[in-house]
Amino acid sequence: MKKIAIIATTDRGLAQALILQKEFPKSLVVTTRTTENENVSVVASLNDYLNDYFHKLDGICFVSALGICVRLIAPFIETKATDPAVVCVDDHGKNIQSVLSGHQGGANQFAEKIAQVVGGKAIISTSSDLQEIWALDTLSQTYDWTVETDQPLNHLISLFVNNQPTALLLDVKDKGTAYLEKNLPEFVTVFYDAEEIDAEKFELLIAVTYKIYDFNLPSLYYRPKVLALGSGCSKTLDFPLFEARLKAELEEQKIAFSALKTFGSIDIKAQQSAYLDLSKKYYLPFSTFSKEEIDEVKVPNPSEMVQSKIGVDGVSESSAMLLSKQDKVLVEKTKVHLENDDKFTYSIALIKDFERRSAVAIIGAGPGDEELITVKGKQYLEEADCVLYAGSLVPEEMISWCKEGAIVRNSAMMTLEEQITLMFDQYKKGNSVVRLHSGDPSLYGAIQEQMTIFDELGMEYFIVPGISAFSAAAAVLKSEFTIPEVVQSIVLTRGEGKTPMPPKESVEAFAKTNATMCLFLSAGIAKKVQAQLLNHFDENTPVAVMYRLTWRDEEVYQGQLKDLAQIVKDSKKTRTVLIVVGKAIGARKNRSQLYSPDWQHIFRTNKKFVVKEA
Repeated sequence: MKKIAIIATTDRGLAQALILQKEFPKSLVVTTRTTENENVSVVASLNDYLNDYFHKLDGICFVSALGICVRLIAPFIETKATDPAVVCVDDHGKNIQSVLSGHQGGANQFAEKIAQVVGGKAIISTSSDLQEIWALDTLSQTYDWTVETDQPLNHLISLFVNNQPTALLLDVKDKGTAYLEKNLPEFVTVFYDAEEIDAEKFELLIAVTYKIYDFNLPSLYYRPKVLALGSGCSKTLDFPLFEARLKAELEEQKIAFSALKTFGSIDIKAQQSAYLDLSKKYYLPFSTFSKEEIDEVKVPNPSEMVQSKIGVDGVSESSAMLLSKQDKVLVEKTKVHLENDDKFTYSIALIKDFERRSAVAIIGAGPGDEELITVKGKQYLEEADCVLYAGSLVPEEMISWCKEGAIVRNSAMMTLEEQITLMFDQYKKGNSVVRLHSGDPSLYGAIQEQMTIFDELGMEYFIVPGISAFSAAAAVLKSEFTIPEVVQSIVLTRGEGKTPMPPKESVEAFAKTNATMCLFLSAGIAKKVQAQLLNHFDENTPVAVMYRLTWRDEEVYQGQLKDLAQIVKDSKKTRTVLIVVGKAIGARKNRSQLYSPDWQHIFRTNKKFVVKEA
């Protein structure tokens, strides 16, 4: 919400309003009470203020009795599509009532945010929120979907909140479908193939799809923008005829026009007016490709005529495939002749990012404590059909989260080839695969060699970052590794042992900066590392030798750089050790400017917004 008014009707309420204003920096505090506070707008009549501003505001928070709030807003209420979110807080901050536009206007979330600020209780009366089920009327706004229904939306919502048997059909994947899958109500059954749905068993269908269906039951369709349109045309192309015929063609193909996300053609069509008009009218990004780019694409239906005219095998299919980053199309090249003799071709492809397909999740397990894995990483681990984990570096507690029936293997005794074979076999079956690494996979994770093979095999994969040992080290040492005016950089590196270092990345080269240095894989060469560091660090610089950070058998040894090698020797630790060197260890001086009362920034200024009456 951008425009918020906080209306206080009592002196105690005014004090609460000023607290809330700090959480909503661009909000107005409005009252009829007498006050000397220059950040408060004093008005003669709250009714007159609301008459002028009610529909110009995104949210209104009354700090008053609920009856006062209701009577004041009653004359101005119109529809949930235009009314602002209205919340009422008692002047003791105990109860925060969502009053108006709970879902569409955001009053429910507004009330919950205010409850957090004042330590009160949010009172929500919306059925779906109380049941903790999906808010069907706001999903489209949240995930940028368009909505199509075969019956009034309120009727469909009524079926849903009354827990009627519901079929959920997911033809694509995005953040919204992931949310639906993770928050599935008991009365909802999820399907990924429309042919598997027995309409007689359900009272409601909810589908996230680009396809047009005709189910014999009340249906709510969410249309995510997931399709790429490629097109070629004759020199003249009448826009109204092109627009109408394209829509008719897609409908005949059982594809929703509203699911188009982008479209494109060859660069000689960059100024084609019909294409530009389509782009402008429907906010569809229009891209063009050079002859060389198009020529790289192997199309399903090459055209000798197009090859003879412009030197490529086709425009519509190649453009759709380039835009979608796919090597296939949903709709192959289709030729259209309009009544005015204009011609165009079109092809449709599903953008790769939205395709429901298997993928390998490369997940960082964190430094050791099983609770330091990310929420996202844990969710993927719990849902995986196959898990390969680094046995000596990943706690057994994490493996217990894997679902029954999942294949779970320790990779410690496996070669890379054996690991890839197992993952590829599961991938081909469409199963979800997790490769679980310690710490953060991007640091000494040996993942690039795996990704190289995934690329060669055409396997999809993604990375879920994890908490690195250097972050855990800062937490264990209760230190901030970047101290104002002392050290503002952190170096993550290792000493040179059997594996050589790149010429410009020696420990000594980095030591010249006197940055906080975190040395991995270096305990076995501690004496050599100490000598290199002493060339540029003071011998009294604090050091920490940290073994199995955040594990139950964690050990931490601290001292000074001059004693580093001896500390490592005395510890008798040579593996899973992180060495930290720098002035930041244990530092407690040098206040930052961020929270200084004299320092202003975009989230905290001395400027408050007031209404000035004539």
